[in-house]
Amino acid sequence: MAQTDEPDAELVARVQRGDGGAFDRLARRYAKRAFAVANRMLQNSSDAEDVVQDSFIAAVNAIESFDRGRPFGPWFMRIVVNKSLTAIRSRAAEARHVRGSELIENDAVAVSSEALRERAEIWERFRAALRLLPARQQLVVQLADVEGFTSAEIAVQLEMPSGTVRWLLHQARETLRVALAPLRRTDS
Repeated sequence: MAQTDEPDAELVARVQRGDGGAFDRLARRYAKRAFAVANRMLQNSSDAEDVVQDSFIAAVNAIESFDRGRPFGPWFMRIVVNKSLTAIRSRAAEARHVRGSELIENDAVAVSSEALRERAEIWERFRAALRLLPARQQLVVQLADVEGFTSAEIAVQLEMPSGTVRWLLHQARETLRVALAPLRRTDS
């Protein structure tokens, strides 16, 4: 079997025996997905890179206690999610405000300022509605609707039954639907 095809469990066993090269292979295997999750949650690529780096450091520091009978990917992604949540909490005041000027700078020149104002308003209303949700519901919405994880994958990452994940997602979506209903009426 080629080294790049080694199962995660074998790479983890090698890392636990002190093989740094095996950890490098695990890191390359999960770096893109970890960055995508962190970037989506933080909405800032520089912060996401920092979180991914911190997550890999945390993983290597905790690898001795990792149970090789469990899959590595969900365990590592849980570290990424937790580190992202910590980063979000640490910059909560800044993250709570979407500035119109930032939206304008990041959008194509051809987009009208009216469309930008509408987009900023919709985005701010969504973020405000999302902030009203309990933290677990916010996280489940982020992982499911933004990151595209399935209920089963989220359940493994958050260490809760998949039925609980589905229920949290259902409750969150219902709350968001009600909170955002005025926006739907104005668009029709």
